[in-house]
Amino acid sequence: MNSVKTAGLMVGLTALLVLVGGSIGGRNGMVIALGIATVMNLFSYWFSDRLVLAMYRAKEADEATAPTLYRIVQRLAEKAGMPMPKVYVIPQAQPNAFATGRSPSHAAVAATQGLLQIMDEEELEGVIAHELSHVRNRDILIGTIAATLAGALMIVARMAGWAAIMGGGGRDRDEEGGGGFATVFIAIFGAIAAMFIQLAISRSREYQADASGARLCGNPMGLAHALARLDQTAQRMPMDANPATSHLFIVSPFSMRGATRFLSTHPPVEDRIARLEQMARG
Repeated sequence: MNSVKTAGLMVGLTALLVLVGGSIGGRNGMVIALGIATVMNLFSYWFSDRLVLAMYRAKEADEATAPTLYRIVQRLAEKAGMPMPKVYVIPQAQPNAFATGRSPSHAAVAATQGLLQIMDEEELEGVIAHELSHVRNRDILIGTIAATLAGALMIVARMAGWAAIMGGGGRDRDEEGGGGFATVFIAIFGAIAAMFIQLAISRSREYQADASGARLCGNPMGLAHALARLDQTAQRMPMDANPATSHLFIVSPFSMRGATRFLSTHPPVEDRIARLEQMARG
């Protein structure tokens, strides 16, 4: 169901780009914006794993330096039929984890020192199963495509905004019944809609990784317990993290309360736990 939802959202994002880009910048403007966004996100797709690991000063670990973590990653990767990813430890007190890499053959799993300190083996297995599921489900590729489409739409929106300010545009707005105000309105609407669709795609992939991870480790409640502990800790111990990478972590590294939860890349933890509890009962 989450895969169908993701596909629908991607189609919606593509349609939004075509409609807004065509109405504001015409075909040429839309193609230019898509080209710029594609180049930017292809670079991110190929090199983001090295950049994000360096950003968090992650240190590669092996069986001698992080035996429990390494053993769990090795066991679950073998069970999933995946190549063994590289394993990293992040020197951060907040318990959290993420996976990165453009494919199962070029993947890395990183866990914070805080995660290794507070999780029992059952909970740690649930967390790692979730992260390996992101790799197996090709979520890095899906996220890159979504970012490319959303980025192109936002570039078109900015082009439209500047065109309206400068009094120009790709088409004769007077003949089409438009104008500067309409152009700016469409630009703002397109950018906001793209942001929310991208957030919805991210949340859908988190639900999918929860379900896939629970099946991989065979213990939905282990992951549910881990999510509860991670969320509680994140509320009182925000991580020193870059907002641009927050979507990578298993739970948001920031304290998300009130209206800010609507702008989170992650679905509410209580909803994720409820779904896992339903899986356990089923």
